[in-house]
Amino acid sequence: MSSTLNATRVAFIGLGAMGQPMAQHLISAGFDVVGFDLSKEARIKLDDAGGQAAQTISDAMVGASFVITMLPNGKIVREALLGENACGGLKQNAVVIDMSSSAPNDTRELGLELASRGLRLVDAPVSGGVKRAVSGTLTIMAGGEDADIEEAEPLLKAVGQQVFRTGPVGSGHAMKAINNFVSGAGVLAAIEGVLLGRAFGLEPATIVDILNSSSGKNNATEVKMKQFILSETFGSGFAIGLMAKDIRIAADLAKTLGLRLDALASTADAWDAAQKALGPSEDHTRIIRYVEDHN
Repeated sequence: MSSTLNATRVAFIGLGAMGQPMAQHLISAGFDVVGFDLSKEARIKLDDAGGQAAQTISDAMVGASFVITMLPNGKIVREALLGENACGGLKQNAVVIDMSSSAPNDTRELGLELASRGLRLVDAPVSGGVKRAVSGTLTIMAGGEDADIEEAEPLLKAVGQQVFRTGPVGSGHAMKAINNFVSGAGVLAAIEGVLLGRAFGLEPATIVDILNSSSGKNNATEVKMKQFILSETFGSGFAIGLMAKDIRIAADLAKTLGLRLDALASTADAWDAAQKALGPSEDHTRIIRYVEDHN
């Protein structure tokens, strides 16, 4: 391992289903990882993997050159970084990498606040879910100054397979919201297509097979319909509340930019209604139950 990497301390905030394997990949790559999570079990797991668990966010950040946040939303990210001056112990000019899904305009504001404290921000949300977090093959959308992304890239490449530079701060989070809108719309289209065919007498598995050999193929038909929806296992590892949040971010961004995007608006409304009916912690593939209940 490189002595440079061994000297590089990374504070990792948020050791959940995504964050824990990402932190472990950083440890394997030779980084000195100090992590924090509200869950004691998650902190113990990090210790067992060769990292160091801190008892507070502030403690995790002391002396760190990089901070990675993997948290549910931008409000929690802001509180983690700025609450009780948690980031006050970071090295001067440290790079904060927000890998959560956050509202892009809020991210721009956070970047300005961090800059006033002598810190730099890269927003680098991910796509790929728990499976690809475990395998270290996430797709990463990085927004920020080129020099800052360049500095952060060894960390990003330790947890991801592809790193796309999207533009200035906030653009990564904008791209993440766009991606999840397209993904969420595809899930609804696939489910409604199967329900339509089933009502006419077609076999759901046959419908999916034909879609996957035809122009209707999408991510949902390939990796969700048979695996999690038709099987009724509903175990994709991505919560319906998170999907609804990301699509609503995209819809709000469209309004802010003065765009009327009807498909986006209706998709956001459908996911909002589904997560309220089913509960935000349910797997997002369970949305089929909401669609069935409304027919």
